[in-house]
Amino acid sequence: MSEDYYFLNAAERKALQSWHVWLDDNRGDRARLRRAESPEDILLTDAFFHFLDKMNKASPQWSQNKPMLTSASIAGALSHVKTDKQTPSKLYNSKATDAPKKSASFAEQLATPSEGKSKAPMSELRFQQLQKSPTTDDFYRRIIRAIGLLGGNVNIISLANDIIHWHREFERQVDHRQPANRLAVRWATDYFTALPKNSD
Repeated sequence: MSEDYYFLNAAERKALQSWHVWLDDNRGDRARLRRAESPEDILLTDAFFHFLDKMNKASPQWSQNKPMLTSASIAGALSHVKTDKQTPSKLYNSKATDAPKKSASFAEQLATPSEGKSKAPMSELRFQQLQKSPTTDDFYRRIIRAIGLLGGNVNIISLANDIIHWHREFERQVDHRQPANRLAVRWATDYFTALPKNSD
């Protein structure tokens, strides 16, 4: 995925990873986030206030640029992630040994079979349902389900970026004059390119 598609700057990405590590040492907070059934349930938790504090210190514009439900969705989703899985992308890395390696995106991970398996973690039907989620609550539930299908091993930077992107498109804050920049196009490209050719 090109850096142009990232809504997160370097400081925000670092803070996000740091907060995810903090969750491992604060399991009660993580458990409360995991019990949330919707982003709104997350808004009044201590862990969410800690998340906002961490992100605002890293980037003072965080709360101005990210609606509360977007931030809550990210915090809640990350509580379900066991491991920040940054594996090299099989789609975008050049064969040159000195070229910087890009990590597999969230959508690519959803299509890439785990070791010893031949099927994608998420079926095409579920992937299409995720893309077409009609409400923020529905999207949140499907994101949590997707994380579960990956065994909790997810690229958290890509996941958070995609949550921001989805919310912005849902609120019609993204320029649709460039279809290639739409989340659905990028997700479909990554997912269907990575999908095993013999997958049903």
